[in-house]
Amino acid sequence: MEFKKFKAATVQTSPVFLNVEKTIDKAITFVQEAAANGAKLIAFPEVFVAGYPYWNWVMTPVQGSKWYEELYKSSVTTEDADMLGLYQAAKDNDIHIVIGVNERGNSYGEIYNTNLIIDNNGNLIGIHRKLVPTWAEKLTWTSGDGSSLKVYDTEIGPIGTLACGENTNTLARFTLLSQGELIHIANYISLPVAPPDYNMAEAIKIRAAAHSFEGKLFTIVSCSTISKEIMDALKDDVPNIEELLTRKNSAFSGFIGPNGAVIGEPLIDDEGIVYADIDLAKCIQPKQMHDILGHYNRFDIFDLRVNIAPTRKITFIDNHEEFNKN
Repeated sequence: MEFKKFKAATVQTSPVFLNVEKTIDKAITFVQEAAANGAKLIAFPEVFVAGYPYWNWVMTPVQGSKWYEELYKSSVTTEDADMLGLYQAAKDNDIHIVIGVNERGNSYGEIYNTNLIIDNNGNLIGIHRKLVPTWAEKLTWTSGDGSSLKVYDTEIGPIGTLACGENTNTLARFTLLSQGELIHIANYISLPVAPPDYNMAEAIKIRAAAHSFEGKLFTIVSCSTISKEIMDALKDDVPNIEELLTRKNSAFSGFIGPNGAVIGEPLIDDEGIVYADIDLAKCIQPKQMHDILGHYNRFDIFDLRVNIAPTRKITFIDNHEEFNKN
């Protein structure tokens, strides 16, 4: 039996705010850099394409309404021409990509916080829509459904992903673990507007460590940063925006091993790209002690059921029957 070994990369940076084309170009630059350094997987932040709705936290809903319109206009579908360049970059550089996007739905009030999994052949193999927008995010995003709670087999191993706060959802995490997940991508945004006693960077690390330790797998964390460009864009509506969005310890990106410990040096607040060597054989020994998918569970006692049916907005029924009389 072969146990995969590979180098992974994770990015901590900001998008080009509400500019899909330039953000994709920026992502491709990181993809090329990671591949040149031998990486076979690269993780990008939550809704990296092309921005997070910070206005939900620092403006009234009425004030933020115009920004929602801008976000909708800069949201994407997976078939958009701009996205095709990213798929091609995965193929050209023989690298897997996990990246967050604002995915446009069919209705003008429908945007999803979506993570895309792209394999090293340039195929879009996975689409995960965030199940529950967190707190103020409910002003922007539509909830996903259970159909996207999947783990995907790839050349480097089984990959799953959750966005930001849903990495706190024990049942969502277990659903991925139960499908054999060994590589988990958890992506986030920097959130300086959290309560004063909430250390965002530490909270991200705790969540990642919990998932890795419980599931005995590798977690790769990618978090965005807040650029001056983002703050300048919002400054006319919120004059003290820099005071609100520059708190330290708001971003954490790095790697957690199957023992729950951080691998190497993570990025905290600073922009950049970091690497780690992943050896899936290191998931074996920790599972000997606690395998919650096998010997360390009681499925005759516990029964988790997950509805994986896609949400249906309407069901058309035609009960009219015509009888032909000859």
